[in-house]
Amino acid sequence: MTARFVYPSGGEGTSGMRHVFAATPQRVYWEVTRACDLACRHCRAEAQPCRAPEELDSAEARRMIDQIAAVGSPRPHLIFTGGDPLKRPDLFDLVAHAVSKGLPVSVSPAVTGLLTRDTLRALRTAGVEAISLSLDGSDAARHDGLRGVPGTFARTLEATRAAIEEGLLVQVNTLVTSATLPDLPAIDELVSRLGAQRWSLFFLVTVGRGRELGQISPEDCETLFAWVRERSRRVGGPVVTTTEAPHYRRGLLEQGARQGAGDGAATAAPPGGPPGHARGFGIRDGNGILFISYSGDVCPSGFLPLVAGNVRTSDPIDVYRSSPLFLSLRDPSSFHGKCGRCEYRHVCGGSRARAWAATGDPLGSDPLCAYEPPVHEHEVGSSDGPARGSSLAAADSANETHSPPARASHDHAALGRRQLRLQ
Repeated sequence: MTARFVYPSGGEGTSGMRHVFAATPQRVYWEVTRACDLACRHCRAEAQPCRAPEELDSAEARRMIDQIAAVGSPRPHLIFTGGDPLKRPDLFDLVAHAVSKGLPVSVSPAVTGLLTRDTLRALRTAGVEAISLSLDGSDAARHDGLRGVPGTFARTLEATRAAIEEGLLVQVNTLVTSATLPDLPAIDELVSRLGAQRWSLFFLVTVGRGRELGQISPEDCETLFAWVRERSRRVGGPVVTTTEAPHYRRGLLEQGARQGAGDGAATAAPPGGPPGHARGFGIRDGNGILFISYSGDVCPSGFLPLVAGNVRTSDPIDVYRSSPLFLSLRDPSSFHGKCGRCEYRHVCGGSRARAWAATGDPLGSDPLCAYEPPVHEHEVGSSDGPARGSSLAAADSANETHSPPARASHDHAALGRRQLRLQ
């Protein structure tokens, strides 16, 4: 499964329009292989035990890395994902090559017998800054049931502790589905005890094997947003973020307006927490995000597998900059339905992957958003007005922030009643 790392983005889009990342992606996710020894029920890649003959070879991979690094400063953050990157024997050489070219590198390994302390140490030595590990249940029955291999839960706890001891930043990813929703408070407590720096809630996109899992409702999504917002006020513990839920940003702006932070600016940073990163506003599939498959296909994200080119024949950065698909995804005025008329479309834009998975239209509306925009409203964060959201808690590069409920229809009493479903 493709992991979304949450690190400060490199700034506003170089096109001159706020929240548009036209010249350079902030994050490049490279699916180095689809091989994996797990059998996760939600796997986007529908991974298999053996490597595919179509994988990029070492020379092709090095050339691709050189092209990504050639964009100059600030360079994109390169995430090695899969499948399981550890199934590729040249992984460490490719990581070292990327680091030598000035690229920040993270890795998203599967938790199998390949992920030993020696492996973690070797990743750190090669220049890896961070890893992400998945934890989808607060106990072995829940987690291993989703991962398909007994013992994965215990290995994940061990790997998390070992990675931290080896000096790696650790992000724990948790899938949000109708089945995992009630377990999230318990997972939160576990992640805090482990000492991970970040906890990313990944909101299900029903692609790959994930089509068989249950999506939460838009109302439960708003309730969860409110819970995460309150959770983020807690001193200590990991920074909590969301993935494939860009409408979280809309809630932050609404919260800021209610708190009198000035024209909707969000001031949701938890006490003692990191400064916000409003620069993450607008980043979504195809806008700040670039995905390269195991065979070299260039897509807006791993969860939006529409092919715009291939690195064997094209420079991936050129594809990102000029492909009609990417251009349309960076133009919120082209979006359909309520996402196209929403005043938050520049800072949010909805999950393009979820819109595609639900409707077949990557420019359609995100069905997980409960918000109903007015017919006429000033556009928040558009290029013809000041950007809103000057101070955020853990706004991520790939759809992440902290949020309250949608509008008056989600009053505190209603939220309190629905909150019971999370406990």
